Amino acid sequence: MGRYLMTHSLLASWLYTMKENPYEDMTTERDPMSEFMKTLRRDPTPTTEAMQNGIKFEDMVTDIINGCADPNDPWYAAAEKVARRCAGGVLQYKVKKTIEVGGVSLLLYGRLDCLKAGEIIDIKFTKSYDTGKFFSSTQHPTYFELIPEARQFTYLASNGSAVWPETYRREEAPSIFPVISDFLDWLRATDLMQVYQEKWATL
Repeated sequence: MGRYLMTHSLLASWLYTMKENPYEDMTTERDPMSEFMKTLRRDPTPTTEAMQNGIKFEDMVTDIINGCADPNDPWYAAAEKVARRCAGGVLQYKVKKTIEVGGVSLLLYGRLDCLKAGEIIDIKFTKSYDTGKFFSSTQHPTYFELIPEARQFTYLASNGSAVWPETYRREEAPSIFPVISDFLDWLRATDLMQVYQEKWATL
């Protein structure tokens, strides 16, 4: 038996597919199931404008921390607020951990925007924000599993002008294990386990 990579983004893509229920309404222009299959097959996907904006904003935060950002940029004030929260932390921290779920050996992997004194910070660029937007995200439960010493996880969401913090403490976060277990069961039920094992095998 091999070991397989497991990431928050893979789980998030699957849960989005389940939530949208692709079999109910075939008329929607977005097809969550085909999008999930691209993720599962690890097909290269084009960078969307939303993704480009997110990368640009994160880069600006890093530039501000390093003292080389353009203060005239319209996003500067918001990025500076985020930079102040992240300054002194470890940026783009990669972490992995071997776990076993339902008899399958998995390598849980994540890349943290910032790890600072027991707090994981994740930068989100978003057009709109509602309180509790990330409540059901698989990201903070996954990262709490990866970083045992982390006490809290804060999403810093910004649209380029405002910044909205959303914080979860470890004791408020559900375990990621049941989600992974459901995902593996679903892969078996839909005969997609082989695709997952082929594309996500790791050393």
